[in-house]
Amino acid sequence: MTSSENDWIVLKFGGTSVSSVSNWRNIRGIALDRLASGANVLIVHSALSGVTDRLERLLAAAVEGGHPPLFEELRHRHLDLASSLGIAEASDLLEPFFNELSTLLVAVHANRGSDDRTRARVMAMGELLATTIGTRFLRINDLDAAWVDGRDYLKATSRAAATVRAEYLSATCDFAPSDDIRNRLAARGRLLVTQGFIASNTAGETVLLGRGGSDTSGAYFAGLLRARQLEIWTDVPGMFSANPRATAGARQLLELTFDEAQEVATAGAKVLHPRCLLPAREYSIPIFVYATQAPQMRGTRISQSPPSDAAQVKAVCVKKGVTLISLESPGMWHEVGFLADAFQIFKQHGLSVDLVSTSETNVTVSLDPQANAIDQLVLQRLQADLAVLGRAEIIGPCASVSLVGRNIRSILHQLGPALELFAEQRIYLVSQAANDLNLTFVVDESQGDRLVDDLHHLLVDPVRDDAVLGPTWQQLFASATPKPPGMPPWWSRKRQALLALMATRDSAYVYDLETVRDRCRKLKELRSIDRVSYAMKANPHPSILREVRQGGVAIECVSRGEVERAISSLPDIDRKEVLFTPNFAAREEYVWAFEQGVTVTLDSLYPLEYWPDVFAGRDIFVRLDPGEGRGHHAHVRTGGIESKFGVARGEVEVLRTLASKVGARVIGLHAHAGSGVFDVNNWRDTGQYLSSLLLGFPDVRVLDLGGGIGVPDRLGAPEFDFAAFDSALLDLKKSLGDIALWIEPGRYVVAEAGVLLAKVTQIKGKGHASFVGVATGMNSLIRPALYGAHHDIVNLTRIEDQDTVLCDVVGPICETGDVLGHSRALPRRTQEGDVVLIATAGAYGASMSSNYNLRAPAEECVLVI
Repeated sequence: MTSSENDWIVLKFGGTSVSSVSNWRNIRGIALDRLASGANVLIVHSALSGVTDRLERLLAAAVEGGHPPLFEELRHRHLDLASSLGIAEASDLLEPFFNELSTLLVAVHANRGSDDRTRARVMAMGELLATTIGTRFLRINDLDAAWVDGRDYLKATSRAAATVRAEYLSATCDFAPSDDIRNRLAARGRLLVTQGFIASNTAGETVLLGRGGSDTSGAYFAGLLRARQLEIWTDVPGMFSANPRATAGARQLLELTFDEAQEVATAGAKVLHPRCLLPAREYSIPIFVYATQAPQMRGTRISQSPPSDAAQVKAVCVKKGVTLISLESPGMWHEVGFLADAFQIFKQHGLSVDLVSTSETNVTVSLDPQANAIDQLVLQRLQADLAVLGRAEIIGPCASVSLVGRNIRSILHQLGPALELFAEQRIYLVSQAANDLNLTFVVDESQGDRLVDDLHHLLVDPVRDDAVLGPTWQQLFASATPKPPGMPPWWSRKRQALLALMATRDSAYVYDLETVRDRCRKLKELRSIDRVSYAMKANPHPSILREVRQGGVAIECVSRGEVERAISSLPDIDRKEVLFTPNFAAREEYVWAFEQGVTVTLDSLYPLEYWPDVFAGRDIFVRLDPGEGRGHHAHVRTGGIESKFGVARGEVEVLRTLASKVGARVIGLHAHAGSGVFDVNNWRDTGQYLSSLLLGFPDVRVLDLGGGIGVPDRLGAPEFDFAAFDSALLDLKKSLGDIALWIEPGRYVVAEAGVLLAKVTQIKGKGHASFVGVATGMNSLIRPALYGAHHDIVNLTRIEDQDTVLCDVVGPICETGDVLGHSRALPRRTQEGDVVLIATAGAYGASMSSNYNLRAPAEECVLVI
């Protein structure tokens, strides 16, 4: 096709895509390729990853001070990227935006807050800064790119029911094709760069497009230009049948219709925002979803026509944080207008209803957290207003688990085995979509991830040679992209030693002390942390205890047995450096612990109330419930009213009174929200909560922020951001004076240092299913069965063999749940005697093993090279 002002391709790049040098090199190549096709190219892109959140925090901090440290962090983040991209004059280029931002923040401080107009202007800065950097990079790399202000073209439309806040922070725009805009943009050049997320209103003021704003901006521009296609470039190659970072067998979705994509996106997939589909559907503009880091890889194509009308489940999605409102009223039976009256109340509170289920005397609806700003005050007011119609009950947090596909009703009879998975679940609501594209179940939030894995395994994994369901994430990245950057895992470098160790064994845990040493070093380098304690329940092997102690790390125990192991393994340890934090322990255990001279932590009021003599005159730590749990699975979230751990927020005053009455001195406050957490705000929030209690506990010398540092469970997955962690806690530390900050990681120290090795015993095929049996199973590693945990699995004997097949890796235990990994890509030539390696098994592996079926678990070995 020849170049024409009427022929445009819109490329939208997300925050991760525009935040690295390697990705910008790929963006340049993508733009060149699309220009070579004869089209004009409009690049729409987001702020750098994490910048929008930083701007939110900057606004909040500005209320207290006009120029908080976050401002300089933001400046350096952009200048560092510009410098790495070879932009020499970056400071002069970006200074006008920083000056404007500074002025806005000073005004926020002066006014002790920001109105919605100011908030929109501040939040727009991320996109304005990032696109300025991107445009200059393209220009100095031989592309004639022009920067355009998206606010000159995207114009917000007025909505009768919208609040003033929504008009500024969640605007909608006209997207009908416009010859005027097409001509104006064509006059600027063939390659243009503009911002996502921002637009302007009729008064010329900056407005935001809300959640998913950059995707929506790209779609708006595609509609205005009647584009040839819209391409969404992100960090994953398309949409998947489940979250590939949570479900190992998630399949790439090669082709979807607009309606199907809308269902997948609305049901919980986060690759693209549902709002971006409307303009594309309206004008039949195909959408392609690609991975910026792998531009050669096929993605997902979304269009009007399905590749097949066959009935099938194409995706299993989960959406968390769902709230249900159940309205019970015998008076609704045959009452004309009852539902209209009920929904009018939701409208008055600005709440959008998602799912609806009715009976003769009850209507239950769900509130989508993506569409509603839900907090307890909003829900309480809603509940009070609904009381005039009946008894309203708030249920949550819940998760909606959706089977998304085509012609779902026609295959209900095939879903029998899948529906059996719900036999032991409490189902609050079932909804079958009117368009026959999804079947949704609302359950307790804690059950969502496990159900997705199990449903996907039953309904999606078996499908082969399909026009829609493509390869798995593992298959895509095993063959189509280079190995992840950086040093290969220790077990790859020490492969020969591991194979030699297995010459006389069928299974073994193997620990690499060099990796333990490295993890301890990283923790001790944190400037914000005064003491690190190793949570030895993760792995109490004596060699590991000695290694962490040599690394300057203290010990945290949860039982008498652990304390005895610590003391016997480390006879020279100062007993005060052993932190004892039992849960629902007997009276005698506390008495014994004090006799041993270790530091004792209480996590309940009961011992103080009923055994006061044990604690009289003692120095103690107290574990508090931070109010909410975090982590990779419900079983490892240790905060919130459903968790058995810690003194509740509402009992703090009682704790103070009891401690004073008994004569116990509270010298440390402790909280732990959960495990497998990557959000550094977890520890900042915990620290802020604990520090807010200091006035009531004048003897406190330590705030223990717990552990839970996330560990990547897949090779190449992002690692924990220790720089951000340290930065967040240094800000907190400045306000604490002489009070020390402690943490107590466990899994982070040892998870990657351990592997489980097992020899292949048998290989079996049953129809479409393939099984590789190994010499040990859930008796050695129960995490996959208990938590649905993912562990990378490789055939260590044939690690270079790329000709792979999908199979389930199973153990010898007489349980259906004895599966170490579903749908894993192992070499086609895998055979009896090969050594299979299960990675990231150093934590909660051997320490949770058993002799179930009277099969001994894998022995533990320490690798010495």
